[in-house]
Amino acid sequence: MKRRVFIFTAFGAAAGLTFGRGAGAQPFEVMRSDAAWRAMLSPLQYRVMRQEGTEPAGSSPLDKLYEAGMYHCRGCDLAVYSSEHKYDSGTGWPSFYQAQNKAIETKTDYKLIYPRTECHCRRCGSHFGHIFNDGPKPTGKRHCLNGVSLVFKPA
Repeated sequence: MKRRVFIFTAFGAAAGLTFGRGAGAQPFEVMRSDAAWRAMLSPLQYRVMRQEGTEPAGSSPLDKLYEAGMYHCRGCDLAVYSSEHKYDSGTGWPSFYQAQNKAIETKTDYKLIYPRTECHCRRCGSHFGHIFNDGPKPTGKRHCLNGVSLVFKPA
């Protein structure tokens, strides 16, 4: 059993190093030292955005926010999700059926042993959440996001 846990952990860690960018990927456009990230983020924001954690369900005020505007990456201010694509998934996390064009990158996450699609900011690499195949039309996708990774800017 210990060998199996080691193999899955090592495989998941190796998969997580590329942020979906592939071998030989270039650094992100926005790069900061660990100390700079820690200085600009709360402990929860740091755990979610830089260590791929998850905020508690129902804890984000952005989950029930439905006014017109744009959701930006807290780490670099890139516009990543429009309120036009937001919906109530009933999960306790802000959910969208699509991202802005070229705003996110994905990778396969094996942290729960089975594969999930994880999404990050394409400009700074900050972790947003996961994408599932149980969303509404027209995409059928549910981008289940951590509100602490986002900043809402009204239209």
